[in-house]
Amino acid sequence: MELVRRAHVAGYAAIGITDHAGPGAVERFLRELERDCQVASRHWPIFALPGVELTHVPPGAIGEAAAAARAAGALLVVVHGETVSEPVEPGTNRAAIECGLVDVLAHPGLITLEEARLAAQKGVFLELSAKPAHALANGHVARMARLAGAPLIVNSDNHGLDFLTPDRVRAVVLGAGLTEEDLEEIAYENPRRLLERALGRARGSYLAPKGDSPS
Repeated sequence: MELVRRAHVAGYAAIGITDHAGPGAVERFLRELERDCQVASRHWPIFALPGVELTHVPPGAIGEAAAAARAAGALLVVVHGETVSEPVEPGTNRAAIECGLVDVLAHPGLITLEEARLAAQKGVFLELSAKPAHALANGHVARMARLAGAPLIVNSDNHGLDFLTPDRVRAVVLGAGLTEEDLEEIAYENPRRLLERALGRARGSYLAPKGDSPS
């Protein structure tokens, strides 16, 4: 609730909350999170989206875990990709993309061109991370995404109250070797596409914020 409130005060129109989880925690986690997001969205003019970041899940179990997350009410499913800063099991990137249930492959590390092409086909967003440890491979991710036509999105990888600002998003995009011309797509168009996708899965009326709808 505090994250949603602080995001609203910071000027956010929407926030996706996707804490780390494994298969055993998905149902309980999303049951609690969905309720909080419902309350927040009813009382404040912000879209609060319940989701999950499947983290260090064996590649062979990612599809099942993602399906469980969807069934439990996740509007966003993120997979913790093969970041160069953690010992994520090889094959995680491909499993996340191929299962057809994942929206964002977070910090995919040294993703291959073939995997990026699969992401383009499946509509999986590849993350440019604002977290320094994960951002080490942002330039490589950006290059593979551009060669493959895969969509990119900037994510805060926020584990506290360090919300992204327009200046920081711009720094992440340009720091990954992209251009000012890429900024509109990555910073604005792609987040809107992801938000529309998530809202299309919403059940109930809790995503109709109080007062004027945010833009």
